Amino acid sequence: QVQVVESGGGLVQPGGSLRLSCAASGRIFSIVAMDWYRQAPGKQRELVAGITDGGITNYADSVKGRFTISRGNVKNTVYLQMNSLKPEDTAVYYCNADLNNLRFWGQGTQVTVSS
Repeated sequence: QVQVVESGGGLVQPGGSLRLSCAASGRIFSIVAMDWYRQAPGKQRELVAGITDGGITNYADSVKGRFTISRGNVKNTVYLQMNSLKPEDTAVYYCNADLNNLRFWGQGTQVTVSS
């Protein structure tokens, strides 16, 4: 069984920073990529950033220059460093792991940007 667990969300003022963590565990035979998505109330889930097992990254235009995705020293762990946060970044952030030829979702972590 595979589990994907996110952490690190919270309330932050505009212009502030947060770092989200995602860890995949269990019987993992192969991993292709780990991605961060977000879903704001009343909106569709959207891709925020992704990183392949080879280290190739991609970002949504709305977060380029502000968010950074990286892999952790612990295998199958990724981080999302979010700087210069804006109210429109408020959403539930989900980690998605592309591994074992399947995709696994975490439970999500709430990020709220508000003064």
